[in-house]
Amino acid sequence: MNYKMVFGTVGRVLAVESVLMLLPAIVSLLYNESAIWAILVTAGVTFLFGALLSMLCRKSSSVIYAKEGFAIVALSWILMSVFGALPFVLSGEIPNYIDAYFEIVSGFTTTGATILRDVEIISKGLLFWRSFSHWIGGMGVLVFIMAIMPKISDRSMHILRAEMPGHSVGKLVPKAKSTARILYLIYIVMTIVQMILLLCGGMSLFDSTVISLGTAGTGGFTVTNAGIGGYSAYCQWIILVFMFLYGINFNLYYMLLIKKAKSVFKSEELWSYVGILSVSTVIITINTLSSTGVLSDTVRHSAFQSVAFMTTTGFSTANFNDWPSLSKALLLILMFLGGCGGSTAGGLKISRFVLMCKLISREFRKMLHPTSVHTVRFEGKQVDEKTLSSVTTYFALYMLCIFVVFIALSFEPFGLETNFSVAVSSFNNIGPGFGSAASHWGDYSAVSKLILSFSMLLGRLEIFPLLITLSPTFKYKK
Repeated sequence: MNYKMVFGTVGRVLAVESVLMLLPAIVSLLYNESAIWAILVTAGVTFLFGALLSMLCRKSSSVIYAKEGFAIVALSWILMSVFGALPFVLSGEIPNYIDAYFEIVSGFTTTGATILRDVEIISKGLLFWRSFSHWIGGMGVLVFIMAIMPKISDRSMHILRAEMPGHSVGKLVPKAKSTARILYLIYIVMTIVQMILLLCGGMSLFDSTVISLGTAGTGGFTVTNAGIGGYSAYCQWIILVFMFLYGINFNLYYMLLIKKAKSVFKSEELWSYVGILSVSTVIITINTLSSTGVLSDTVRHSAFQSVAFMTTTGFSTANFNDWPSLSKALLLILMFLGGCGGSTAGGLKISRFVLMCKLISREFRKMLHPTSVHTVRFEGKQVDEKTLSSVTTYFALYMLCIFVVFIALSFEPFGLETNFSVAVSSFNNIGPGFGSAASHWGDYSAVSKLILSFSMLLGRLEIFPLLITLSPTFKYKK
């Protein structure tokens, strides 16, 4: 393990985070808020710590192997959250550090769960920081670092694979640095387009900005207690469309840019994603129509919540907690499935779900025809046994982690439905739960908030980077 290179890279990540904090500081300045000093002090402390770490570890190789990639990603996300929580504490707006840490972890991991009962009392600068953390974490701050660092080895693909969600991540172009730049360019353009469309719908500049940042990261933080339900139907449809778009594999957008549309429309994962959302929307619409009576509103709310849950954005336009059991059950299933691999969405991922279904189908065929050769094909290609094994291993560990979190939360007095939905929501980076956790998670104890923070990090980094880095068998040595 090249620990100098690991900690040197982490130091640069923290230095970049400190620079990014200047944006919420500018927002606070524009609104003449006292929180600006808390943000600037935090930015200064974070920069000094990061710069010191980089200087102490500057004489190191730039070659990044798999082990270093896991360590860099895990340690960066932990320390980013440690420093990112400080503005809330120093400003006194979230005086308890554990609460502040939970809030910013929820931001960076694009979960969108909050401990705040009244979000409107928070200053504009810190509201911007919460939503901006979604945008940073959605594509991945390490991907951003790769895009802007002048000297970076192509071995840094190990960082891209460790940080980007999905069962496999490949290069769009020969160099990992160029891949990172392409991904972020697409990400930035989509964010700006959504902001403009929301402004056209009468939304304020501040609201359109933070909502677009939250949508891009499929996060879910809002700036009003009414959530997205307080905006016009036009704005809700715009947000719905962009949630859907951010749940699609970004590789497909690149394919469209290089005029390979046929490959996009042949994507098995894309059509599975569209099909599941369509069926869920139809069923929920039928199931909830009797309680609303207005078909257009019912379709909008059903489609919005289906997309919000499946893309793990977590925005809401309706009180889904009062929906019939069938609709809530479907939303819970969508929590597990998540979006496409290579998107900013959380969850198990559609690609893994499709492969699991094909594996089950293959086992049935083997039982019926034991002497025949049975292969699994995905996206027109044969899937090797190593990939299939990694998918089944991940699924087993995924379910185990959720059950462990659920058991840990069972000491809380909120009932089975609430605790289970919160365990699923935290690990899949969704945000809302059912029961008393539908709007906020502030009633959980400090210990449970730390457990949930760890769960959110585990889910966002897809288990392995964090567990491997924190494992006693993971040795930091030259």
